[in-house]
Amino acid sequence: MSKKLRYKAMDLLARREHSRSELATKLSQRFPDSTGLEAVLDGLEADGLQSDSRFAGSFFRLRVQGGFGPQRIRAELRQRGINDDLIAQQFTEHEVDWFLAAQALFAKKYANVDMSEPRLRAKCIRYMQYKGYQAEHISALF
Repeated sequence: MSKKLRYKAMDLLARREHSRSELATKLSQRFPDSTGLEAVLDGLEADGLQSDSRFAGSFFRLRVQGGFGPQRIRAELRQRGINDDLIAQQFTEHEVDWFLAAQALFAKKYANVDMSEPRLRAKCIRYMQYKGYQAEHISALF
């Protein structure tokens, strides 16, 4: 059974990086009565096939490129089982100018919109908050 578990885990990891928590969840759903899940995950980590650090870096870069802000990225990493120390490490390793990122997203989404109308301005603020930008990033746009 542990051989099937390992092969399935390797199959999932071949498609994309997974956090240990994600991998454990997916494998326990596919093999509910399996024993030795932790041993398989430990083995994958020891062999360098699974790494939370590598997953966090990949996920971080992907979300920044997608226009997401720091709050949203931090929350999504936590949701995927990444600990706060590793999250903080990603934020220090990848120095992102969040004001510039917010400005780029704003220019892409609201290039030809008149922000003098309060309703449109409020809609834009809600969108930027949804994307995970903080109040100071948003207020710098106006």
